[in-house]
Amino acid sequence: MNRRAEDQAIAPLADSLTAPLEIQAGVGVAIVAPSGAALDPEAVQRGIALLQAQGCRVHNYYDHHQRYQRFGADDEARAAQLHAAAANPEVRIVMAVRGSYGMSRLLGALDYDALAASGKLFVGFSDITALHLALLARAGAVSFAGPMLCGDFGAEEPSVATIDSFWQCITHTETAIDVLAVCSPGLELEGTLWGGNLAMVAHLAGTPYLPAVDGGILFLEDIGEHPYRIERMLLQLHHAGVLQGQQAILLGDFSGYRLAPHDNGYDFDAMLAYLRAELKLPILTGLPFGHIPDRATLAVGAAARLRTDGEMWSLSFNAYPNLAK
Repeated sequence: MNRRAEDQAIAPLADSLTAPLEIQAGVGVAIVAPSGAALDPEAVQRGIALLQAQGCRVHNYYDHHQRYQRFGADDEARAAQLHAAAANPEVRIVMAVRGSYGMSRLLGALDYDALAASGKLFVGFSDITALHLALLARAGAVSFAGPMLCGDFGAEEPSVATIDSFWQCITHTETAIDVLAVCSPGLELEGTLWGGNLAMVAHLAGTPYLPAVDGGILFLEDIGEHPYRIERMLLQLHHAGVLQGQQAILLGDFSGYRLAPHDNGYDFDAMLAYLRAELKLPILTGLPFGHIPDRATLAVGAAARLRTDGEMWSLSFNAYPNLAK
């Protein structure tokens, strides 16, 4: 598709999205690549075009020609992108190009106090989980497990549900998510909402970049991890004392794995039954979050309330930075 045809396709898509234009129009969005380089440079241009069509002013710190190995740039340049975006007074939102891998290299090089004091809304998921958790651990800052440039705004067929959820979340002071879940236990509890990609949460255990959350509501997702690896990482968090302080675990999407004949009946459901018996804390499924097209935006570090009635469960969260203020 040529650029003119792409622009013509983006215009009706932008109109179909729930865009609170009185708040969103002119908002500055910085594009940074703290993790992987864009797999398709055209996705970068599509994503920028869609953001602009929605009324955003885009400040692009990513240069595809500066990619280094599998990363968006070398380590120093990627850390500099985050600091520059945070220092830019015209920026309100800092959005990652994509995940993959790379945030772990930057954890010791970032000025978390400066990032938090900037008041920017840092957005991404997957590998960006490391940034969310480090911001919460080191500076008490809330950030957003939400869409990224290439896979969401720059997708050939962007998910209206994902992009709507993002704008609805960051332009309101409270967000609620309802999930049908028959046989869920009856609960009503409040705590800090936190988590993200399971591999990254487990990876940070025992480091100063994993927040010490007491009484939390932990949400998790992952892609391409066999059920035994999911079990192993959760047991790691359990034995490290992380899960003992949680009130509930919310599981998003765990897909992209392949069972083998020698699993002999050991599948995701068997693994989940074992963990529920072993961990003795509520583990709820069905959270619309993960490496899936339609994904909710979640505020990492927000005050949250979880309610279940046996037929469905509802998660609401507030006390997070947003564009409504």
